[in-house]
Amino acid sequence: MSQFNSELRRLILDEARHLMITQGYNSLSMRKIASKAGCSATSIYLYFRNKDDLLHALIEEGFEMLRARLVETAATIQDPLQRLEALCREYVQFGLLNPEYYEVMFLLRPEHMERYPVEKFRRARKNLELITDTLNMFDRGGQYKAGDAYVRAHAITASLHGAVVLVNAGRLDVRIDKSIFVDTVILQIMQSLKSYTIQAH
Repeated sequence: MSQFNSELRRLILDEARHLMITQGYNSLSMRKIASKAGCSATSIYLYFRNKDDLLHALIEEGFEMLRARLVETAATIQDPLQRLEALCREYVQFGLLNPEYYEVMFLLRPEHMERYPVEKFRRARKNLELITDTLNMFDRGGQYKAGDAYVRAHAITASLHGAVVLVNAGRLDVRIDKSIFVDTVILQIMQSLKSYTIQAH
């Protein structure tokens, strides 16, 4: 793909993401995207089959960005507790620094959108597997029940997700410092994990 084509594809994705967040899925059209990107609507079809294919590309891109950050973080820390805490912070930071991507990845639920491709979903799920693998590092004695770590990884990301959504939506009480709020959420996760680890062993 030439540099021009690559830059146009990037511009189409950026404009589509912004329009999707500000106007909603149902109001999004190739014509509107083309107008913002400064190209013809037919040009968009050179890169994407339809609106949902474009949306799937945005979702995939967001998960790949998140995974790259999580993988880099995990690779630098060997201690499982420190690694998990760092992964939690990286997850929240990604969501707060990339609110449009985060909303496209997790919060858009268009009623008539094509099903997200299975192979893309499996790649997205690898982010959870990073946290699961870190949790399994605690279980050297094989005390966890089968699937325990995977369930707990979901519970952890659910807590982190709630924190990101609350802050990004502007629904956090103005009297609460955002940094202190995030620290508290992560502290509770870590304390819960330490308690669970002690009970399991």
